[in-house]
Amino acid sequence: MAESFIKNGDKAVVAFGREQVPYKYKDISYRICSEITVKVNALQTRVFDSDGFTSNHATAKFLKWADNYNPDLLWLHNLHGYYINVEMLFKWIKSRPKMQVNWTLHDCWSFTGHCSYYTYAHCNKWMKQCYDCKQKREYPASFFRDASYANYLKKKELFTGVEKMSLITPSKWLANEVKKSFLKDYSIEVVYNTIDTSIFKPTPSNIKTRLRIPDKKMILGVAAQWQLIKGWYDFIKLADMIDHSYVIVLVGVTKEQKKELPCNVIGIERTANTMELAKIYTAADVFVNPTYEDNYPTTNLEAQACGTPCITYRTGGSVESVKQENIIEVGNVHALWLKIKEIVD
Repeated sequence: MAESFIKNGDKAVVAFGREQVPYKYKDISYRICSEITVKVNALQTRVFDSDGFTSNHATAKFLKWADNYNPDLLWLHNLHGYYINVEMLFKWIKSRPKMQVNWTLHDCWSFTGHCSYYTYAHCNKWMKQCYDCKQKREYPASFFRDASYANYLKKKELFTGVEKMSLITPSKWLANEVKKSFLKDYSIEVVYNTIDTSIFKPTPSNIKTRLRIPDKKMILGVAAQWQLIKGWYDFIKLADMIDHSYVIVLVGVTKEQKKELPCNVIGIERTANTMELAKIYTAADVFVNPTYEDNYPTTNLEAQACGTPCITYRTGGSVESVKQENIIEVGNVHALWLKIKEIVD
């Protein structure tokens, strides 16, 4: 996005909070928070349930820089992740009523008292008032205090009443959820996530030979982090159902998770090499995304761009990029197996 603004003759800077930007963007980037401060903020959140309300010094320094930069447009993305103080940020935003603010929501954190998703927990407290959070120990995890009641009220006060703010969501599902929340009075536009189809395209390789499964039918799952809500145990259950002609390949597993995989499941640790990932997608006979809650997962798009059919559970925005006949009811692993055979055999 910054590149497109610059190509049009505008100035643009990307302010970020975690990890590093690619080297070619170093001259147009500003890091808000150091790695040490991120870890300190995360530790505070573990105790006080305070994600979004720490990082005072780093935020003050950033806002002083932002004042001097004097933007006409501020484009927000995820504000959780232990790097910025949203109370300070939104007070600064409200002090600049002429500045246009766009906020792309990638999950539900902006209108809950704690969690980034609530589908798996079957919780609707966020529609009126969060309290006694069922997911206190889920990201952004707190092992002691439950501040969901106070956090909800603070977010409601801070995030509403911005004069020139528009919201963007990557799925119709999330847009509909926002309309039920305290953010409902803002204009909401759905802009689907996209992928780089110059990379994610049918890409022949010897992946199956390298994995020593040249004659097997390959069921693929990909996640940045495998958890229960991403369908980890559903794949374990699926491994008990498939016959000897199939094998499951999971990308994104940890060394510890590899140890608990059945013999007919191959684990591959997370890869940052998108070309290699395109080869893996292409080699698969079917891509399975048994997520229990999601917004608009790009893995569905990547697999299909590589020519591999995709199956997903009926949840969140995951269904918006998949053929209707390839949508399975959440948790029905048997129906998932039947659909896989229908597609592959």
